Formats: sequence, structure tokens, C-alpha cells
Amino acid sequence: MNRGQSQGERERAEEESIEGASTFSFISPVPIDAYNGQYDVFLSFRGSDTRKAFTDHLYHSLIKAGTVPFCVFRDDNSIPIGEEFGSQILDAITRSKISILIISENYASSKWCLRELTHIMDCKKRTSHMALPIFYKVDPSDVRYLTGSFGEAFHSRKKRFDEKDIQEGLRALREVSDLHGWESEKFANGHEGELVEKVVENILSKLQQDFQLDVTKHLVGIGDHVNKIRKWVDTPTSVARMIGIYGMGGIGKTTLAKVIYNQLSDDFVHRSFLADIRETAHRNNMPYLQKQLIKDVLQIEHQVGNVDYGISLIKSRFKRKKVLILLDDVDDKNQLDALARERDWFMLESMIIVTTRNEAVLDQSEFKVDYKYELNELDGKCALLLFNRHTFRMDHSPREFEGISRDIISNMGGLPLALQVVGSYLYKKTNQNVWEDVRKQLKNEPHRDVQKILQLSYDALQNEHKQIFLDIACFLIGEDSRFAMYMWEDCGLYPSQGIEELKLRCLIKIGDDGEFEMHDQLRDLGRSIFCQGQPLEKRSEPWDHDYKGVSKVLRFDGMGHPAWFPPRSPSWFRKILWRHLSCFRFHDNLRGAASGTSNEELLSEVRWLEWSVVQSDLSLSMHLSNLSILDLSWNVIREYWQGWRSFMVRLRKERI
Repeated sequence: MNRGQSQGERERAEEESIEGASTFSFISPVPIDAYNGQYDVFLSFRGSDTRKAFTDHLYHSLIKAGTVPFCVFRDDNSIPIGEEFGSQILDAITRSKISILIISENYASSKWCLRELTHIMDCKKRTSHMALPIFYKVDPSDVRYLTGSFGEAFHSRKKRFDEKDIQEGLRALREVSDLHGWESEKFANGHEGELVEKVVENILSKLQQDFQLDVTKHLVGIGDHVNKIRKWVDTPTSVARMIGIYGMGGIGKTTLAKVIYNQLSDDFVHRSFLADIRETAHRNNMPYLQKQLIKDVLQIEHQVGNVDYGISLIKSRFKRKKVLILLDDVDDKNQLDALARERDWFMLESMIIVTTRNEAVLDQSEFKVDYKYELNELDGKCALLLFNRHTFRMDHSPREFEGISRDIISNMGGLPLALQVVGSYLYKKTNQNVWEDVRKQLKNEPHRDVQKILQLSYDALQNEHKQIFLDIACFLIGEDSRFAMYMWEDCGLYPSQGIEELKLRCLIKIGDDGEFEMHDQLRDLGRSIFCQGQPLEKRSEPWDHDYKGVSKVLRFDGMGHPAWFPPRSPSWFRKILWRHLSCFRFHDNLRGAASGTSNEELLSEVRWLEWSVVQSDLSLSMHLSNLSILDLSWNVIREYWQGWRSFMVRLRKERI
């Protein structure tokens, strides 16, 4: 702004700038394009009053509170606002879930603040949009009646406003003054840090109500189980409690626990769901799970180098938080000890839910589980209903399939997962011979051999779809499905069709963030199928938990020597990995280059590479001619690295 400008010119320039009006901040927990243009929070405030102080503190506290990376737009420059830009701002308010209005002394002296306020209050009336006012160093009555310094600021500028803006703004000011909000001067004796903390906690609580754990829509026979558990849960208590749900694999323990968790979630601001702990602990380690638990509950990321340090953090920080925690598929006492060993780690009225196949884990817990619930197979009536919903997409079987449906169900032992998978396999199959084949195959299998039952659906897949299923089971659970599509397309596998087929058969799911999900029984089936298909001197399980999962074994040391075999791996295991390297296509943490002609030939078939350590001259000796996906997100690679040219020949996607 030029010093030679008149007072009126300065006021007009200020009025037409973001600096003088408000900064528009949109906060969303995922990238905007992945969230269909929706925002979580819209901040409306007078820039000249609070930009560099209270609003900045609140803004950054909201960002840090997210359990996943936030995508944020904030324009801190003095940019003139045209009608087009203004319409975009109003549209952003419409697509936001919550608006925080920081009503300060000069808020109403800005026509853009008044337009925002008017639009926010209109959205609140028409939709589920929430408006939360913070009366920053002003009294709500001054806002309503335009008195005090707040009223003076408005009256001094209203001559510059359109009559329409004035009338609508006055209405909106009266409405916002009636809302329950916070008065900065009265809250915590004016300590703004405590006010910011309270606002963030309130926002998190409101947003988390929208984030329920995903549960299948075909719920059958679960109501009685939920009612029995809730009868105990709803009994008043003043201590932290633990529920243990146990039963065989595929019986529905996780689904039941998720339903309970979702029902209780509104009563807890601090929550965490740790899925598939048995697999995650072996694939990564316990500090990884502790880190996730701490991040979920505290909304702050801590580095956890070892189990003892993780325990000390949980013990010291969770005592002041009323938490709801779901620990899914715990299979070892040490896992439970590292995450929730003792009752006094947690604040009163906290709730920990544990699912396990091993009842002994619950009995051995030092927490002393308060309530154990065994989940058994579905009865015949419920089993038939679940089967019908997946097979016929209705509650009843067509008359010509009633008898054979009951025969098939009687051989599946009331296992929900088996009923879903076999039912989905038979969906739209009207040939009675196909049904008869399934009936005969099931009759020859014991009721509780779940994997043999599930394999019926796998065997019916096309070869290309089998390969996609095995890739997911062996390597891609939890990985971004979009990256995998590039790899499969490059291999000529037509992945879109394959993924839809696997989803239709209930063999996989795609999570909210696009990641692959698979039931642990199906995961174990896929890995078992891979091993059984190899011409080995002796059979064993490469995915045995002692081996930490194949997704971690393909790596090299810094000298270029193979170091990707897990401890105690048998000699035949090394042969399998080299022999089928070209089939895997997915390589994790490659840390060097294999030497030798045969190894170079196999490496030429690598399509997806996650590389954590790159040496400057390493790529020259690596024959990755078919590489299509390169992930260097954990690498300290430099722009001037000499290896770029050799990688860029066929690369379709990179993540740095």
C-alpha cells in the first residue's frame, strides 16, 4: 500500500483484499480430488483482527489434529477478490461439513465476512452444515444488537455496503449470536491456548461421528450377540474395562466387534481401531502398532523405537484420555501386553475390545478381561438367510433351489465367511449341474476346514484373476489399489475386470482410501495355494510367522549381496524366490543389486519397486527394463542422481 494514498483509498483497498477481510482456510483429511471436493472445516474470520494470532494458532492445531495428512488451502496474500473468486468461496462453504466463525471486533465491517456469515447460516438451515461461533473479545449481545466497539466498527463502514448485504448480514448476525459457542474472554479466564484445545477437541468429536468402521450390509444373526454384550457394556462403572470376543477364524468376530465399536464411538473423542494385529505384528513389528495406537488416540505422531518406549508413552499419556480401542485378531499375549497390559494405563470409563482365535490370550492378560464372549456358528435359519442374500440378493431361495441350498449350507458349518464366498460364487448361476458339483465337493470336506471351502471360489476364477488374487494375498494387502492397476495393466492382466470379479465374489474389499483389504482366512488361502503349487523337495509355509512375511524378504544389502532371505529359511525357500521372481513383480525394500547373469534376467521382469536405499552408481548394474512403478517415498534420492535415465524408460508411475 502506498503511503501517499488517502484514508478512503486505503479503506477501499483493504475492503477488497483478503488481507483486510478474511483468510479462507479449508481443511480436509485427504487430498481434495480424492474427497470429491468436500472439506471438513471452513474458517471464517477478519484477517486484520486475528490472522497472525488466534486464527493462526487454531488453524495449525486443526492440521496437527488430523490422524491422516491434511490437504489445506490458505491464501495468505493480499489478493483482490473478484466475483468469480467469491463464488468459489461460497461454493466451498456449501461443500464443507463445519464452519468455524471467529467473530472479532471488526468482523462485521467487512462485506465479505458478512457474505460468508450469511451463506453459512443459510447452509445451516438447508443442510446438515454445522456453524460454531467463537466470540473473540466481543460479547454476543454486542453482535446481536450492534453495540459496543463491534457495532461502531460496523456502522463506520456500512455506507460502503449494498443494502441487500446489510439486511442479510444483520439477520445473520442475530442468528449467530443465538448459537451456542465460545466466548474467548470468559473461557478459561481468557487463556487462548486452552480455548484452541477445546475447539479442536470439539471439532474432532463431531467429525469422527461420520467415520464409522466399515461393516458388511448383509448382517444376519448378529443382533442377539450385540444385545448380550451391550447389556454388560451399559452397566455403569467407574473403571477402564476390557471385552474379549473369541472364536474360530471366519466366524464373524471382527464384524461383531466393529458393530459394538460403532455403537459406542459417539461417547468417545479418543478412539483407535488396530486391524489384523496378528499379521501386522509379523509383517512389521509391535512398535509399528504402538505408534499407530498413539497417533490415533493423541492425534500426534511419535517415533517409537522399541516396545518398552511405546509402553511408557501409552502408560503416561493415555491416563488422561477416555479411550475406545478395538484390538483385532490378537494371537499372542505379548501383543496384548504391548498395547493394553494393565488397567491403570487408561482413564476411568475407557473401553478396550479384543478379538482373538485363542481364548488363552484373554485368560493370560494382566488386565484381567472383564467380560469374555464366545462367538459360535450361525444356526441353520440364519445361515440360510445369509447365503440367500449373497446368492440370490434376496432373503428367500427360488423354489427350484431350496433343497440344494439347504444341502450346501449344511456342509459349511454355519461359518459366515464361507457362506458369503460360496454364495457369491453361485450368484447368477442357474445351471443345476454347477450347484450339484458344489454340493458334492462340500460334502467331501469337513465342516470346519474353512480354506477347502473357500478354495471352491478360487478354483472357479480365470487364470488372470487367480494371479491378481495371489498377488494381493501375498504382497498387496494394505497397498494402494491404483498403483497395482498400473502393474497389472503392464502385465496384460486386465485388472479392472479382475478386481470387480474378486469383489463380487467377496474375495477382496477396497478400503475408503483405495487400499486392498482381505480376510485373514482368504489371505492364508492365497499363500497356501502358492506354496502348494511349487515342485519342492519338501513342503512348508514361507509365510509362516517366523519368516515375517514374504513382503519383507526381497531385499539386498548395501554391497549388492542377496540379503532378502528371512532367518532360518530353508534352502528350497531361496530357490522358490529366485525361480518365481518374475511372477511376483512386487518388490519391497530392494537395497542393492543382484549380480550374475541369471539374476539380471530375473530382475528384468520386475514391475513394481519400493526402494529404500539407493547408491549413486547402483542402477547401472540393475536390469530393470520392465519397471513401471517406482516408489522412492522413503529414499533421500537427489534430483541429480545419475540413475534417473535408466529408470525413466518405461516408468508409468513414481512416488517420491
